[in-house]
Amino acid sequence: MRCYIDVHILQTVPPSNLNRDDAGTPKQAVYGGVKRARVSSQAWKRATRTAFADHIDQAQLGTRTKRISALLAERLATRCALDAETSTRIATSLLTALKISAGKKAAETAYLLFFGRPQLERLIDLIVEDVPRLADLSDGDLLAAVKDVPVLATLGSGHPIDVALFGRMVADLASLNVDAATQVAHALSTHAVDVEFDYYTAVDDQNAKDETGAGMIGTVEFQSATLYRFATVGLHQLAENLGGDIEATVEALRVFLTAFTTSMPTGHQNSFAHRTVPNLLTIAIRPDQPVNLVSAFEKPVLPRGRGVLTGSLEQFAIELNSASTLWGLQPDILASTYRAPDDTNTNTDTTAMIVKALGEPKPFDEVLDTVVAAARDRLMSSVR
Repeated sequence: MRCYIDVHILQTVPPSNLNRDDAGTPKQAVYGGVKRARVSSQAWKRATRTAFADHIDQAQLGTRTKRISALLAERLATRCALDAETSTRIATSLLTALKISAGKKAAETAYLLFFGRPQLERLIDLIVEDVPRLADLSDGDLLAAVKDVPVLATLGSGHPIDVALFGRMVADLASLNVDAATQVAHALSTHAVDVEFDYYTAVDDQNAKDETGAGMIGTVEFQSATLYRFATVGLHQLAENLGGDIEATVEALRVFLTAFTTSMPTGHQNSFAHRTVPNLLTIAIRPDQPVNLVSAFEKPVLPRGRGVLTGSLEQFAIELNSASTLWGLQPDILASTYRAPDDTNTNTDTTAMIVKALGEPKPFDEVLDTVVAAARDRLMSSVR
């Protein structure tokens, strides 16, 4: 059973610098021959992962860090009432089985490792009753005593939803790799965008009344845009990563769809207060392949007296219809939430075409319920 759940979002963002490069400039890309605003997939995946904590107990989620040994030692010390030195010795010995290259700093790996906090707890469960004996062993004897503890099996199963969704690559140990169930595209503006500059000053509050001038002068770059965002979830891969647990899979799907749709990267957030909600969400369930519809905007949208959003809705609806009629890539289920254009500058035929292509708009919760119910049905039918 193959099943792909495509997520299409149009979202207007005011002056902002969501995702900047090493020089502080908002990221851009050339597409369709013009410069576009761009927000990297990594930035929105990070925002999505951070938003998971609003829906699930953080203790049940994963973490991405070089400090797995230190975290394991901290949990050992807490659960087994050990001193720092003893817990570090046991943690280091246990994790020797991973054979991951050491980093430049003590107790750190050479690269980030993505794993679940519950997996560390299960690892401790395996040795908790033997900890008093292990604590008294020499380093060599300790290594020998824990060599048969199934560390790889423990970290290679029972993944939290964020590892199951976004996958894991371990260069030194391929057996720990997890194929990602989710792909996220770079968000692109549907239109041409220029970077602008905000010149600002800060006044010293303690200046005397007759003292003029700024205590600080600076500039920050920004842009505003209507973004097209796309992600796809391979439901079959997500189910495999979660051990075939149907309810865990549909819950992970619901959490991802909610977090990805409503999250926002926080770059320069205090300066721009840029947090908006999407203007369009369309979710398509497909049995054949994911379909990124960014080609709708290869020809950049022009305002034409009606704003960019209406033109973006129109071009997206046309491209969605083309993917179905020209290429036969008709989704099994399509559910959308949006506000149909209703201003006097929009042709009624255009509005009717948009509604026909996207379906009647539904509230966000109803869209989620529709998609999750369909996903559950597909998973259940695949195991009958």
